[in-house]
Amino acid sequence: MFVADRSNGHLIEVLDTATLFDPHAHHIEGRLHYGEEVQDTELFDKSGLVFPSGESLPACWTDPDYRRR
Repeated sequence: MFVADRSNGHLIEVLDTATLFDPHAHHIEGRLHYGEEVQDTELFDKSGLVFPSGESLPACWTDPDYRRR
């Protein structure tokens, strides 16, 4: 699955989708898809991620108390 960096639009390959869907996890492990070579694995803050279309991630993926708000 791919998401994008909100600040620059670069695509990030999510290596563990379970972490992306977990509202208690604040970071995901992924790899930038930038350039011709496979990039090293990095941690990305979920608050800086969006779908490639620019749409925000669902609240149920980022906020453990989303039902109370």
